[in-house]
Amino acid sequence: MTSVELRKKYLEFFKARGHALIGSASLIPENDPSVLFTTAGMHPLVPYLLGEKHPAGTRLANVQKCVRLQDIEEVGDNRHDTFFEMLGNWSLGDYFKKEAIVWSWEFLTSQEGLGLDPQYLAVSVFAGDESAPRDEESASVWQSLGVPDSRIAFLPKTNNWWGLASGGPCGPDTEIFYWSGQGQPPLNSNPGNDEANWLEIWNNVFMEYLQLPDGRLEKLAQRNVDTGMGLERTLVALNGYQDVFEVDTFWPLVEKIQEFSGQSYQASPEKTKSMRIVADHLRTAVMIMGDPTGVAPSNTDQGYLVRRLLRRAIRHAKNLGIGDNFCASLGQEVINIFQFVYPEVKQNEEFVLKELEKEENKFRRTLEQGIRLFEQLVADKKQGEMIGGQEAFDLYQSYGFPLEMTQELAQEKGLQVAENEYAVEMAKHQEKSRQGSGQKFKGGLADASEMSIKYHTATHLLQAALRAVLGEAVSQKGSNITTERMRFDFAYPEKMTLEQVRQVEDLVNEAIKQDYEVECQEMSLEEARAAQALGLFSDRYGDRVKVYSIGSAPAKIIFSKEICGGPHVKRTGELGHFRIIKEEASSAGVRRLKAVLEDL
Repeated sequence: MTSVELRKKYLEFFKARGHALIGSASLIPENDPSVLFTTAGMHPLVPYLLGEKHPAGTRLANVQKCVRLQDIEEVGDNRHDTFFEMLGNWSLGDYFKKEAIVWSWEFLTSQEGLGLDPQYLAVSVFAGDESAPRDEESASVWQSLGVPDSRIAFLPKTNNWWGLASGGPCGPDTEIFYWSGQGQPPLNSNPGNDEANWLEIWNNVFMEYLQLPDGRLEKLAQRNVDTGMGLERTLVALNGYQDVFEVDTFWPLVEKIQEFSGQSYQASPEKTKSMRIVADHLRTAVMIMGDPTGVAPSNTDQGYLVRRLLRRAIRHAKNLGIGDNFCASLGQEVINIFQFVYPEVKQNEEFVLKELEKEENKFRRTLEQGIRLFEQLVADKKQGEMIGGQEAFDLYQSYGFPLEMTQELAQEKGLQVAENEYAVEMAKHQEKSRQGSGQKFKGGLADASEMSIKYHTATHLLQAALRAVLGEAVSQKGSNITTERMRFDFAYPEKMTLEQVRQVEDLVNEAIKQDYEVECQEMSLEEARAAQALGLFSDRYGDRVKVYSIGSAPAKIIFSKEICGGPHVKRTGELGHFRIIKEEASSAGVRRLKAVLEDL
């Protein structure tokens, strides 16, 4: 089965069961400061999981593009990837455990769905603890579907619970696994006692509790179902692959890398690993750069991680003997694979390929500097002497030299590298990275506090003011909100003058002073366009959308009109005083404003 066929089957199956189909959201969360990337299908649905009404209804389904970089060091094995697609269906206070489980089983095993042999499937459910009971309801539904007890693993919260340490909606989940071992699975084998041979392909999360600040749980008024099924892992199961890089959204990249390097994918474990890293990292970088937000490599936030992905890919390409620039050629292949599913990557093609070429040239110069430093480092060393672990690690951290490259150069000089010392330094570095990225990549519901809602409304006022001062060519490229400040990226080719910044600030504050009403209307996408509402990321909402108008109803003065999911304040007078604290470049052709709301 191809990726195109799987996406189509999934969406048609759930559409037939009353689900509205919505588009994939941007990879850059619009107003969630807790994460740098959309790591799950629930991110765009945050307001609705918290109780807001979704314009498309209470049953939704889509294919969401996601990026997770927590396990970047694991990429290179046969199952880890950093960009992936998640097929998901949601119930927003509609159906619950029974329907979700029955439909997931039907989709996997029926001929209408994927037709998998039930003998090759197993499940896990929440075992219960002092805070919440054992999930007997889910287990009984699985039993009614014919799943034998030996294939049902009762596992603790670390395996079968979704929630945040900081609190909020949470609950047990039940996961479905496909047998990836040799032959038929033994009768008593399940994900609890044979984890290595069972590949998770589906997760049903049942948000039925609210975790209070003191850690106690109380029942939610609106119970939600949040499901996710990994497209790549499911294709591995369906096609009998042993390797996620064999699926059709990866394999063309592997073939290109073989062509560039003159090496076979299976030449050696080391070559296989490097090819996987090159394919994965280029794919992810292109999908981030080709997003509607157009993120370029940089030294901060998402741009820093794009740079890290590309540099790691270039290093591993060097291990494969690829000496010439290859990133743009491989990037073109990524665009070819995804352009019909995610048209934005084709629309951003020129930007993506230009930035890839620029970044590769820049890093190759850095590598050359590293080689010169290496020569200085070993100039006074005699044959048989050791390059210290700290010295080798400095070459890695400053110039991107992997240990293998330093060892190769050292061997040519008759020198050795203190590998154990290097491993100690690398372990320290990885631990620091994980601690730091834990704050950046923690998943979860966006901050729905009063200040965040105020800042969200202020982004609408800011965009309207920018368009009034700089012209209607201005378009939002992304935003990030915390409880302390807002950041707003927009397409504009020049640095704003101090006078322009002051004019924008004054317009926003005048709109706040007028205490305009913030009105929400539901309408079709066509009606919204006819009403000249700004349609940022509008494809995520489906056929019905929410349009927020900010203005004075009696005088028919509309300051701002945008398609948006919310939430917003009732009146602009609630916002306080708006002040721009910084104007700077974000990337080529994109400016960034940082602003705060202050008490009057």
